[in-house]
Amino acid sequence: MRVGRLYRVTRLHGSVLHTVSMSDPIDDLDARLLALLQEDPGIGVLGASRALGVARGTAQSRLDKLVGLGVIRTFAPQLDPAALGYPVMAFSTLEIRQGTGGGPVVAHVSGIPEVLEAHTITGSGDLMIRLVARDNADLQRVIDEVVSHPMVERSSTVICLSTRVPYRTLPLVQR
Repeated sequence: MRVGRLYRVTRLHGSVLHTVSMSDPIDDLDARLLALLQEDPGIGVLGASRALGVARGTAQSRLDKLVGLGVIRTFAPQLDPAALGYPVMAFSTLEIRQGTGGGPVVAHVSGIPEVLEAHTITGSGDLMIRLVARDNADLQRVIDEVVSHPMVERSSTVICLSTRVPYRTLPLVQR
């Protein structure tokens, strides 16, 4: 681990993400391992050690370190909601009744399968959610379910027409 600049790292604790400062969590070998896993998620530790030219134990210890630091959060496959029958994606900004802390609304939207993410935000809204639906009529049903909570004061929804830059983290690793 290099010592140098401090970085802020966000980790999931329960249902809330916390940000902590830490030294640079990865070096060149870690970055190469992460790029390799991104390119070929099923490569395995032995395959990774061969591709990187390091001992199997080295690859395993680096992988364990990256998992322990929270850099690698999951080994689960990335699923495409459109391929699962949910081709409509939208983002909704929710304004929540002040003084409630938002917890009950977060619990409410967490129970809606079509809500993929929820983030506390700054600005005119309090919570930004990403949601999916089967079609526009189904999107209306999902929005109606989201805003049915009595603490949701107002919502504003935009439909995603296309994804120009998909979720990615590898450029951060390469930096």
